[in-house]
Amino acid sequence: MTAPALVTGQLAAQEAGVVPTTIRKWVQLGHLAPAGRQGRAQLYRLEDVFAAERSTRRKARVNGA
Repeated sequence: MTAPALVTGQLAAQEAGVVPTTIRKWVQLGHLAPAGRQGRAQLYRLEDVFAAERSTRRKARVNGA
């Protein structure tokens, strides 16, 4: 079994259809946790990014946004 690929915040944002600032905000709010580092850049598992995206969109619908 191979380890999940890690992506930068920029690529994570692109894959989730959001801006990189949103990825940083999800981390700040505790919706997403970095899975590693490459130099100064934080790396994320795409499955975690998609889970955070689903979670925040679900909360937005429930709250009427």
